[in-house]
Amino acid sequence: MADFSGRLVLFRVGDLVCAAAATAVREILPRQQATRIPGAPDAVQGLINVRGELVTLIDGGRLLGRDATGRGGMVVLLRWGDLGVAVTVDEVLDLVPVAAGALAPREELAGIDPAVVRAVGRHGDRSFIVLDLDALFGPLMAA
Repeated sequence: MADFSGRLVLFRVGDLVCAAAATAVREILPRQQATRIPGAPDAVQGLINVRGELVTLIDGGRLLGRDATGRGGMVVLLRWGDLGVAVTVDEVLDLVPVAAGALAPREELAGIDPAVVRAVGRHGDRSFIVLDLDALFGPLMAA
């Protein structure tokens, strides 16, 4: 695993605390109604309009195999390559600094597909996973 340092945005999807690099987070929005895309995978809720840009909205609970308690009270708009991708989350928790070497390899966390996790970490009494956006969105957006 390559060393990571910088800031992470922590958010909760069901019982899972996740993180994404702050540089990948464009903004945090209130939940929006999506226009369904015929034939899209179940995790894709549809398209939302964010100031004139059509963005794919993905159900974070379905994407990560979790029961999201509020079915996505917030939307985290992420940069993925040249695309904006929005993910529903139950709540946004914090923006935390992470020092180089502070994250552990994925093998230390059970119960989640290792392909979608870059690393695991701790902030206070809370464990979290750093998501691999390419592994999460690549197969879904290609479908």
